[in-house]
Amino acid sequence: MIHEQRRRQGGRLALAAAAGAVVTTASVLLLGLSGWFIAGAALAGLAGPTAVGAFNYLLPSAAIRFLAIARTGARYVERVSGHAAALKALARLRPALFDGLAAAPPEQARRLSSGEASARMIQDVDAVQTLFVRLSTPWAAGAGTVAAVALAALTGPAAAAAVAAGTLLAVLGALVIGRTVADPAGREVQIAVGRYKDRFSALQAAAPELRAYGLEAWAVEQIAGEARTLDRRTIDAAAAAGWMAAWQSAVTGATVVAAVLLARQAPLPLVVLTALAAVTGIEAAGALVASFRQSGAAAEAIRRLGALMDAPVPEAGTVPAGDTITLPALDLVLAAGQRLAITGPSGAGKTTLIERLMSLRTPVAGELRLGGVDLAGAEVRAVRTRFAYAAQEVRLLAGTVRDNLALARADAPEPELWAALEDADLADRVRAMPAGLDTPLGENGERLSGGERRRLGLARACLRPAAWLVLDEPTEGLDAATEARVLERLERRLTTSGQGLILVSHRLAPVALCDRVIVVSGLTAEGRLVLDSITARAAA
Repeated sequence: MIHEQRRRQGGRLALAAAAGAVVTTASVLLLGLSGWFIAGAALAGLAGPTAVGAFNYLLPSAAIRFLAIARTGARYVERVSGHAAALKALARLRPALFDGLAAAPPEQARRLSSGEASARMIQDVDAVQTLFVRLSTPWAAGAGTVAAVALAALTGPAAAAAVAAGTLLAVLGALVIGRTVADPAGREVQIAVGRYKDRFSALQAAAPELRAYGLEAWAVEQIAGEARTLDRRTIDAAAAAGWMAAWQSAVTGATVVAAVLLARQAPLPLVVLTALAAVTGIEAAGALVASFRQSGAAAEAIRRLGALMDAPVPEAGTVPAGDTITLPALDLVLAAGQRLAITGPSGAGKTTLIERLMSLRTPVAGELRLGGVDLAGAEVRAVRTRFAYAAQEVRLLAGTVRDNLALARADAPEPELWAALEDADLADRVRAMPAGLDTPLGENGERLSGGERRRLGLARACLRPAAWLVLDEPTEGLDAATEARVLERLERRLTTSGQGLILVSHRLAPVALCDRVIVVSGLTAEGRLVLDSITARAAA
């Protein structure tokens, strides 16, 4: 994906590279010519009025002004083109990263914590953005070096060779420091950022429990420990940058001395020009040195992003022809509109069953069928469109009520939003909020109670037009009166819409809504679900 974006932005990157070459060439020529002009004018002034009158200051002044304007204009083009390419690539990389997470095998997405996902979405993509911006630096460095060598050649080939050798030595030394010190440090910084954000997000999610058990100090120390690790890695990266800068400064000084000594027989203005050419030539290569300093972080970012965006996507499977659900182990066939309750001991695999049914976990071959198609070989996206899901652990956006409902159906008109809230017995609560549907709910809906968060998840599922409504413990944590209202409205909704229902619950009242009941008692060593029995609703 990253290489594809480089191809897509090839025109802008080429323009940035050309403009960068003009910038460094103009900078070298400008400083060299300015030094020659100042030294020449000073010598003419010392020589007397005749020399001053013969000194042509108009042509160098015009050249200096032209070079200054050219450098400014080219710098503008380079910045605009390079950053435009980087930002356009960025605008495609983050959606592609999210799409890669969604399309990847479910187990891969589950292994990635929210903190680590955030680090890849932000820090890693930013590191790649910097890489795009710096793609023009080799061309700029090369052009600047050629210009510096050409100016030094005015005093003789020896001085030109010294400038070329000094520039090459500066780059090679920085490359060695980069590969041995800066690259490992940059990689470790990217990894440390991910670990820090992972730990922070995990402890933040557990903040109420940490306060209840008096573990605030322990949690702070845990986060501080990751922060100290990140600081050490950042200091290592800064130290590597310092070694590069020190090397460049030492080589610059040595090159200037060598170039001046080799050009000492030339007129003084040309000697000054050669000295300044040596400085600006190595300075032009400095941008390339800076890219060496950041290459480790960029390489690690590309590796981490590539593991998600370039991961093998499951082959396109068969699109189910209908909405009928089959459990072959029980010879159970559920037509659209029927209702199935799933019960069993905690941890037996009830949630695993419905997640496999919706392809949120990788299905086991021969265990479940949808529309006559084995889910192990079904098209994942086509399967997921058949279900509206309210999970046991409700996840809410740090936005408004409307934002959270829009996850199920972004184009739903407002009357349908209120109808879904009515079905979840939450409409009166939302109407009483300061801004109604546009009331902010805080991080993960922290301004709602646990039961209200669960009912908002139910309303979201009710809003999605799907053949099957899948509810995992929808009334857990609700008082008896609220549960009765929710179930009454759910019964009315199912009767009116003709939607099918897959319900996981330990409670008798929700189970009583269903036509069939199955009991999940565990998983075999091969990972297959043990489905012990089927009973009629009356038996429940």
